[in-house]
Amino acid sequence: MSFTELSHTADVKIQARAPTLEALFSDAFQALMQVMYGNDRKEGTRREFTLHADNHESLLVDFLSEVLFISEVDGLVFSHADITISRDELHAILYGEAFDPLRHAGGTEVKGISYSGLIISHDTNGYMLDILLDV
Repeated sequence: MSFTELSHTADVKIQARAPTLEALFSDAFQALMQVMYGNDRKEGTRREFTLHADNHESLLVDFLSEVLFISEVDGLVFSHADITISRDELHAILYGEAFDPLRHAGGTEVKGISYSGLIISHDTNGYMLDILLDV
């Protein structure tokens, strides 16, 4: 995992760096889950989905929004994700467990994923990301 939570006045700003686009999306996923539920997350259940979008930024927002939706509606906390990205398509398999208020209630509620300030860039060292989680 290679992400950092940066100071922001109202929301949670995440900055990440990874060698591949899949790893970058995985780091953003881990950041979302850590902000919401902390580090004590285990496996036991699995969710799978596929998304399409016109660009990487939209694909990332759609992916994190879907994770947020599944987590809230199904009461699940995810420990990790296997992500495959091919052009405009993302396929994800999420691994997690049922929400346990004794272990998972210490995080911050995330209302949504923001396009504001969203930047995905790429150079010879890999991919970089700045994203805001609306809390």
